[in-house]
Amino acid sequence: MWLFGKLFGVGPKSADDYADRGYAYLCKGKFDRAIADCNEAIRLGPTFTPAYRIRGMAHQEKGEADEAIADYTEAIRLNPTSVGVYRIRGMAYCAKGESDKAIADYTEAIRLDPNNAEVYADRALAYCSKGNFDKAATDLTEAIRLGPEDAQARCGRGLAYLEMSECDKAIADCNEAIRLNPQLAAGYFCRGNAYFHSRKYDQAIRDYSEAIRLAPTLAGAYFNRGVAYYEKNKSDKAIADLTKAIRLNSKDGQAYYWRGNAYQKQGDQAKAEADFAKAKELGFEPE
Repeated sequence: MWLFGKLFGVGPKSADDYADRGYAYLCKGKFDRAIADCNEAIRLGPTFTPAYRIRGMAHQEKGEADEAIADYTEAIRLNPTSVGVYRIRGMAYCAKGESDKAIADYTEAIRLDPNNAEVYADRALAYCSKGNFDKAATDLTEAIRLGPEDAQARCGRGLAYLEMSECDKAIADCNEAIRLNPQLAAGYFCRGNAYFHSRKYDQAIRDYSEAIRLAPTLAGAYFNRGVAYYEKNKSDKAIADLTKAIRLNSKDGQAYYWRGNAYQKQGDQAKAEADFAKAKELGFEPE
């Protein structure tokens, strides 16, 4: 193998050697070099499945979803039982917004390996993108059964429950996620959202504050905390948080809208109108 030959200054000679070096380049973030080596591996061994998989991964890292999918499809044709390739092709379809195709790939991966918790979690994410939160919760329940220490799966199911307005279940899942991983910012953020929707603004603010401590660039936590402060008639704090959210994501029309509301509550109509106009410019219209 090339990795052995490298110790003695020997260059790659076989398809396996080039694929090995291509994977090494992939791991280093040198995607064009990875693709070039995989091209050579495929020239030397047109049926060498790993080269298609590695080249697909390099294309995917470059944001070239169509090229990645083409490589994964060829890898699957050559080896129809590769769970990992079905999974990464599903991810590529998700990146393109083709959720149904992603779900089909994840479903095949699950058929091939029914005990793969990660694929259930992947399919749940695809279901969420379609608004099928009940199916997402079902898949995450299976992921949790297979991997009961997975804090991310607990948090994900909490988010699915929250989307179904089952706030108590969401809070219970987030509690467990935080117990399993006290550094998981998403757990506090999700639980904060559940408290917010239950109109428990003080608890929501505490959780958003902890999420911000753990992930200082989490714009959503500043936004939601700002709105929670607004609901508690603390306009100064609301404006400060919403301003921070805007700095982190200047394309968020909702943040301008809610900051406009806070300015309006303070009696600063000029700043309020400016923010409302900006929100409209960005495409946000209140319901």
